[in-house]
Amino acid sequence: MPSRTDNSKYMIRISLIFAFVFLVSGTPVIAQEILKDEVKEEKEETMASPQTRMKIDGVAAVVGDFVVLDSDIDRQFEMLEASGASTKDISRCQMFGKLLEDKLLQHHAIQDSIEVNDAEVRANVNAQLNAFAQQIGSMEKLVAYYKKENEQQLRDEMYELNKNNRMAAMMQQKIVEELEVTPEEVRQFFKSIPEDERPMFGTELKVAQIVVIPETTEAEKQKVIDRLNEYRADVLDNGASFTVKATLYSDDTGSKSTGGKYTLNRTRPQMVKEFRDVAFSLQEGEVSEPFESIYGYHIIQLEKIRGQEYDVRHILLRPRVTEAAINSAKEEIEKVRESIMKGEITFAEAAREVSDEEETKFEGGLLINPETQDYSFELTKMEPELYAQIQNLKANEVSLVYKDSDRVNDTKFKILMVMDRVDEHEADFAKDYLKIKSLSLQEKQLKAIEKWQNEKIAETFVKINGDHRDCDFNSNWLKKQ
Repeated sequence: MPSRTDNSKYMIRISLIFAFVFLVSGTPVIAQEILKDEVKEEKEETMASPQTRMKIDGVAAVVGDFVVLDSDIDRQFEMLEASGASTKDISRCQMFGKLLEDKLLQHHAIQDSIEVNDAEVRANVNAQLNAFAQQIGSMEKLVAYYKKENEQQLRDEMYELNKNNRMAAMMQQKIVEELEVTPEEVRQFFKSIPEDERPMFGTELKVAQIVVIPETTEAEKQKVIDRLNEYRADVLDNGASFTVKATLYSDDTGSKSTGGKYTLNRTRPQMVKEFRDVAFSLQEGEVSEPFESIYGYHIIQLEKIRGQEYDVRHILLRPRVTEAAINSAKEEIEKVRESIMKGEITFAEAAREVSDEEETKFEGGLLINPETQDYSFELTKMEPELYAQIQNLKANEVSLVYKDSDRVNDTKFKILMVMDRVDEHEADFAKDYLKIKSLSLQEKQLKAIEKWQNEKIAETFVKINGDHRDCDFNSNWLKKQ
């Protein structure tokens, strides 16, 4: 019995898997390529569409200006398996349906003039490739691993992959961006779920933390300002290369390999405000004086203005933190922990008085779940590092002092406490309203996407070839009356 190709809930699961795979794969993007007005000479048989004429040998489908090749379906399975995901419950027809849906989204993103920010895509590619190269050992090893002729070929294919998937995601977001659910819709959604099919919500925790960051001395700050002034003077007075200096000396690992280059857009806020304000105040060729942001101290060179886009390079230096400052921070948080353990102060009070983490201190140290924007973390979905630090904590028990780091601080110290724990339970409308609301909205979005898909299939050139026509489609991909 042929498998249905576009069971929406099932396809969402496949899509989520691929969202991860796309971040860790350099697989060629043959399926993403737009058809060119040319004739391929591999075989005699040809096929005509309103805009194209192309060989059908190896072509599983054409959707608008995009093709899906037979080999692309195999490649999707290979990508999933290489990432460690199980494919045993995914049929070939279901995978084929996922590719058809992607191409439909991409085709209409172009028709609707949805623009993908080229600079953002290239920045993502740079970040991905740098991370992959660091994991595997070098960029040369990465190129060899993916069997590419050179680094540029790998970058080009990663660019197309990221661009087209970003385009599809933006098209999907456009379809659902104005959808909302009313309290009554949420109530009706919950009532429609049979009692024996109501979802189970896993164990949830509310976690708070206190963070103490070693202070940087004014002397160390002045040292990096003086160094940046030296670099600036060398560029302006002696014609030294800003790019070379960024490559050699910048502490920004994300842009160092590209000579500190970023492209900013006036209509799309990127970087921190201090960085944007300085960049947009410069003239072409000008180099800023040193300025401070949360990341350290910078100088910026404006290379070119292209309409709303500004090509800049920057050098970031972080002031050194002395051993004395590190030891002082550790002693401070150990004393705070001791006071909490003795009952001299509550954890929340200590967070408000002592913590250096602005995002949490005024909430008594409570962490905000970035996915749900509330204070609850489902235990099974918690970040591994956080889970490891709190998994053995009982409610209201204070952790040991942990040494940690982040993008801004190479060293910081923290203590954590589990403030509340709700064990696994069946969905309750009152207690779990926000989660039920999210499920209700998701269902409404699914229906909107299905409706859009069926309407667009009817008006888009679609050709399904060979055995793929035997798949049992829910949507009218075969355009039967």
